[in-house]
Amino acid sequence: MAITKEDVIDFIANMSVLELSELIKEFEEKFGVSAAAPVAVAAVGAVAADAAPAEEKTEFDAILASAGDQKIKVIKEVRAITGLGLKEAKELVEGAPQTLKEGITKEECADIKAKIEAVGGVVEIK
Repeated sequence: MAITKEDVIDFIANMSVLELSELIKEFEEKFGVSAAAPVAVAAVGAVAADAAPAEEKTEFDAILASAGDQKIKVIKEVRAITGLGLKEAKELVEGAPQTLKEGITKEECADIKAKIEAVGGVVEIK
């Protein structure tokens, strides 16, 4: 009867820690390998992954930082941009800083920022 991988794994799983340690030492001597080598390779791989350049951000959030002096005009623009009702838009503007839109393109963020700043508000893009 042939021994399968599962048989070997079950056998190793039932060994004590001391027996397993001795088995690993025998493998290292017999095959000329070291159990520490894969750990070093994994550590180098992790460092290389950290050194990889970050992906360019494609989704942005438009955040109303301040309503400025012309709050009514800012409320009107917020309503037009978000589609909120008057009460909700007013609460959003008065509760600044608040997120106007999330997960939008850079161009859409720039458009929103221009519209709000044209009426005296302040928008941050994150």
